[in-house]
Amino acid sequence: MRLETERLVIRPFTPDMAEAVHRNSLDEDNRRFVPDEVFETVEEAEETVRFLLSRYETADGPFVYPVLLKTGENIGYVQAVSVGDGWEIGYHIAKPYTGRGYAAEAVSAFLPWIAGRLQADRITGICLRENIASARVMEKCGFTPVFSGRGQYQGEIRDIIQMQWKRP
Repeated sequence: MRLETERLVIRPFTPDMAEAVHRNSLDEDNRRFVPDEVFETVEEAEETVRFLLSRYETADGPFVYPVLLKTGENIGYVQAVSVGDGWEIGYHIAKPYTGRGYAAEAVSAFLPWIAGRLQADRITGICLRENIASARVMEKCGFTPVFSGRGQYQGEIRDIIQMQWKRP
């Protein structure tokens, strides 16, 4: 698997990416919005990368892929995670690269490919209501709101927005 956009490459992880995964996970937005995806040490990131590599050939994932600039620099990830009877999108672009449209570019490229691989007609996205940037990424990528209110997020009841993308 290799997806290319004008500025990005999305492809499987390799073991040597643990340092970048560690570094990208430490920014304040990641700590605030997805604290379970913060890796305090390179060793934690190495363990996670090994796990993610083992999931690529399975049917149940999670399917997590690094987002790289065309220069090869790892700037974040996109993912599809099994939830209940469907799939949920996830993404993170490290703080030094936010505000440039990379998340929407990566998600737009990833959605059709992952939906086809999963044979999924719909993919859900959930973010905290206060995470306006994440909600905006989903809107740009064709997600439509299906719920706004109190709901489950990272093991707690929080104010969330749930959106859904339907394969054309």
